[in-house]
Amino acid sequence: MFGMLSSLWDYRGFILSSIRNEFFARFARSKLGGLWMIIHPLSQVAIYALVLSNVIQAKLPDIDHSYAYALYLMAGIVAWNLFSDIIGRYLTLFIEQGNLMKKMKFPRITLPAVVLGSALLNNLLLIISLVVVFALMGQKITPEILWLIPLVLVTTALATGIGLVLGILNVFVRDIGQVVPIVMQVWFWLTPIIYPVSVIPEKFKGSMAYNPMFPIVSAYQDILVYNKAPDYMSIAWIAAISIVLMAFGLFLFRRAAPEMVDVL
Repeated sequence: MFGMLSSLWDYRGFILSSIRNEFFARFARSKLGGLWMIIHPLSQVAIYALVLSNVIQAKLPDIDHSYAYALYLMAGIVAWNLFSDIIGRYLTLFIEQGNLMKKMKFPRITLPAVVLGSALLNNLLLIISLVVVFALMGQKITPEILWLIPLVLVTTALATGIGLVLGILNVFVRDIGQVVPIVMQVWFWLTPIIYPVSVIPEKFKGSMAYNPMFPIVSAYQDILVYNKAPDYMSIAWIAAISIVLMAFGLFLFRRAAPEMVDVL
């Protein structure tokens, strides 16, 4: 583990330049550039809001706001986007970078670090844009928003642990790459993002305890929509699980990296 951290520090220039190059390459020759990172999630929110607002809005508890449902949607989607973006990138990372891993000698851990840095940069810009949109909608921005910092770290750790394991498995069993997008889509709909917990039948509410994204998404909604601090205990529990998963993912990556090069 300490060897990985040392490699990341030694190659910090390579990591930072790779993140910068990837960011600008994504929007090369685009007239709107980085605005597409904001347009895509906001358009998703607009579609859900137009289709479902009349059905759901009356059932949102304790929100007295003309844009209540849109605020609720945006808070949940910004959390999910970071989670799904990291997992999606890790899923195909080692396959896409196979030639680089075989032809060049460098610390392999820098590849996940570049992906992670890029995803965090995108999410930071999205959160800033979201805060601006909330302010324009008349939503109060309170000091509780600082809770987003530990929440982003917890979400990142959880996604990194899951993403690394899936990305490694995908090298050896390519069916993983076909199954995971389906699972992620189902997972999205099983998480109270476009609907509140209150609409879930009582007999199914207990199953939310097995969904690690439920307390994270709920915490984002508490902070951004209800202007209150999240439940400390649930976040602490998910943080512990996330750290264990991330440590396991890094351990598996360290052990499997030589074999992945041979397979690729």
